Amino acid sequence: MSTRDALPPLACLRAFEAAARHASFTQAGSELHLTQSAVSRQIKRLEDDLGRPLFERQYDGLRLTPAGEHYFRVVQSLLRELRDETARLRRRGDDRQLTLASSPTIASIWLARQLPDFQRAHPGIEIRILTVEDPRRLDLAEFDLGIYYHVPGEVDPPGLQADAIFDSETVAAVCSPAYLARHGGIADPADLLARHTLMVVEDHYHDWLTWELWYRTLRLEWQPPAHTLRANSFQLLMNATLAGQGVTLGWTRLLAAELAQNNLVYALPQTLPSRGRLSLLAPRHRHLTEPMRAFREWVLQGESRDNAAR
Repeated sequence: MSTRDALPPLACLRAFEAAARHASFTQAGSELHLTQSAVSRQIKRLEDDLGRPLFERQYDGLRLTPAGEHYFRVVQSLLRELRDETARLRRRGDDRQLTLASSPTIASIWLARQLPDFQRAHPGIEIRILTVEDPRRLDLAEFDLGIYYHVPGEVDPPGLQADAIFDSETVAAVCSPAYLARHGGIADPADLLARHTLMVVEDHYHDWLTWELWYRTLRLEWQPPAHTLRANSFQLLMNATLAGQGVTLGWTRLLAAELAQNNLVYALPQTLPSRGRLSLLAPRHRHLTEPMRAFREWVLQGESRDNAAR
């Protein structure tokens, strides 16, 4: 094979694909754990190999040349197919394994309670759970299906298709009975803000659901709360809520078991329809294995199973 027929190094192609997608050498470097200068060198090597520029370096950032636009589409498609096939071959020794990605909160509070029913129905499928707080940080080659709250058109993880698991969902202020025993009942929304501790998630992915938005959407008078407990982990705050440390906003369908067992109670009677739905996320352009098909059918039929049980 002549040098003109040789393929460019994979590292150069990965750097090019990331830089084109982000329109930034710096952001590409952050994704690939490389310095900005290292990405720039990889791109220069690729351009020298191809004998033409792929980017126009402008004062306001990068822009693909016409040749770069076409090459980007080809490289992105090939890298995606290579990742998917590599993941498939790595799992080939155990075709019965199903890797489910979810946030730590959903995995521990909801998914762990649901899986025994699925495993009784499908005893031959081996389950592996991968917990990642933000689905936008998922590597599509590392999991089969994901379970996350999804806001259509606003929080759309790239490369994933979302199907709602619940047909409706509400958001309520909840706390533990132990918290009320220590601090007394909550008279009304104003009393909650004046005397009680509100759990606040400092997480960009959950910015679509905040205390202020909950109050204002329900046409309740809002003011900054007197006391807060803040963390960048919803799971940590939920555990603290169960331990009696404050009041949090929670999805009533997700917390149905905790509410039914009186581990949590409604702090206020008001509830708000949720903009986000608990959803099954499936990588696009991925061949569905038999375990993936079985779980997808099972989890999306959960609504009808619940209704039949009532």
